[in-house]
Amino acid sequence: MSNFVFYDFETSSSNKYWGQIIQIGAILTNDNLEELDRFDVRCRLSVGIIPEAMALIVNKTSPTMLKKSNLSHYEMIRQFVETLKKWGKATYIGFNSIEFDEEFLRCTLFQTLEYPYITSTNGNTRGDILSLARAANLYYPKTLKNSVNEKGNDVYKLDQMAPLNGIDHGNAHSAIGDVIATLGVAKLIAKKAPNVWKASLMTLDKNQTLDLIKKESYFCTNEYFYGKSRPYIQTFICQHPQYQWPLCFDLKHDPSPYLKMSIQELTIAIKKQPKFIRTIRHNKHPVIMNPKYGDQFDEYKIIGSLKLKDRAKQIKENREFADKISTIKRLEFEEKENSKSQEDLYEEESIYTKFTTTEDNKIMPEFHSANWDKKLSVLSKFKDERLKYFGKKLLYMEKPELLEKDDFNLIHKDIAKKLLSTNNEKWNTIPRTYAEIDTLRAKFERENHSDKLVILDEINAYVEELEKVYTKV
Repeated sequence: MSNFVFYDFETSSSNKYWGQIIQIGAILTNDNLEELDRFDVRCRLSVGIIPEAMALIVNKTSPTMLKKSNLSHYEMIRQFVETLKKWGKATYIGFNSIEFDEEFLRCTLFQTLEYPYITSTNGNTRGDILSLARAANLYYPKTLKNSVNEKGNDVYKLDQMAPLNGIDHGNAHSAIGDVIATLGVAKLIAKKAPNVWKASLMTLDKNQTLDLIKKESYFCTNEYFYGKSRPYIQTFICQHPQYQWPLCFDLKHDPSPYLKMSIQELTIAIKKQPKFIRTIRHNKHPVIMNPKYGDQFDEYKIIGSLKLKDRAKQIKENREFADKISTIKRLEFEEKENSKSQEDLYEEESIYTKFTTTEDNKIMPEFHSANWDKKLSVLSKFKDERLKYFGKKLLYMEKPELLEKDDFNLIHKDIAKKLLSTNNEKWNTIPRTYAEIDTLRAKFERENHSDKLVILDEINAYVEELEKVYTKV
């Protein structure tokens, strides 16, 4: 079995392209979830980064605290990457990490000239405790204690779950505190819902997950929406022609009428509710359970295992039906692509538009190992213009005196233009931050939150200093 790396980030913003990781917490464990090592580091805000005021308040972090760090953002990322290399192959796990933390990590690595997909390549795999917690409580009710919202639904928020389940994790919304909490939740699931934990270990790798879905005659998964986890007993039909996601048939439906439909009729039927075709994101750590776990729920219990098995067999043996579904999904994709906006993307947003080449990936370590006065010459070796741009931005932030005057002015003016913009931009701007501060100040004054008002004042002072620097352009 592999080791695990439980990790969490605190960030300056929720925007993965334009925000910044400000704190990293990570704990290396063995397969028994026993701690072997940890990483807990905070860095300064990068030049030109405006934090979202509420993000810092939630993290209980002030600009002053960040300034006291002896590490720049680039230095922190370098330390983290080297630590992960030292720890070796592992399964990377967080709480809502696949949707948030890992996306932030990928974009950060891309912009700091590192290979972005370290958590899912070279023998590494990834998982997510949030989806696992939802599955555990569905199949093993009361595995985890949860608070309940006004609609009567369980709330899956780490800062609430941890104390309810007796997990002492120090400061909530500190990176290492949230890692400790996530590890604690994982241990509870492994203990109280062992079959869910075992099943989750089979779906950490997307290829292994796909093989499992294809191989099983039918199986049970869960999906979470509208505040509830729902079970689905399904059987594999085909893969999405573009995304390669498994497309499956929900066996609560009688397949007979669908098998007789034309492509045109199926196209209409697929858009209706309830859905009989479900998509499994096999690269996002789904929990694949034995179908008996779905049998305990009324909508499948009344059908019975024999009929479910027969329905699965009908789907499996009908190649024509699979071809029709594949054709429909291909046409849907083509229509969607044709209607897409042709909006230009900035380099920061281009991670998924084009993979970096093997040749350029080999140059990245050379850039990092070179002395600062040699990094510019290494940059010239990159074929990908995006990487040259990111490298010059790193020099601007770390060693601006080494940049040629034209390159410095170009980057400086671009940052100024972005920060001072009065438009509704994708990134955080100075005018937007002032507006956010004013709104929050009125709220915290009403609620008598003096501690939060202190942080707001610090953020305001930080933005004022930033404004002075970039209005000189």
